Amino acid sequence: MSNDLRGSDLARAMLARGHKKVWCAIDDDSDEQAMTDLNSNDFMAYVVAFKDGFFYCTGGMQWLHAVPIKIVPITHLEVVC
Repeated sequence: MSNDLRGSDLARAMLARGHKKVWCAIDDDSDEQAMTDLNSNDFMAYVVAFKDGFFYCTGGMQWLHAVPIKIVPITHLEVVC
């Protein structure tokens, strides 16, 4: 896998490489818009396939853009002011 891949290109490569579920920010307009819509869980999904020009999530919905994201729990040290 190329180190240059980002956004939807990276999601396609991950799925082609055999990843079963890729946690992604999703949108139909652009990768950039997907990343700005992270205020709601409605714009994040596990992507399980790419076919016929669309990404498909576990709920069966199709999306034009899917940007792999990493979600990790925060620690106490990260929230202490």
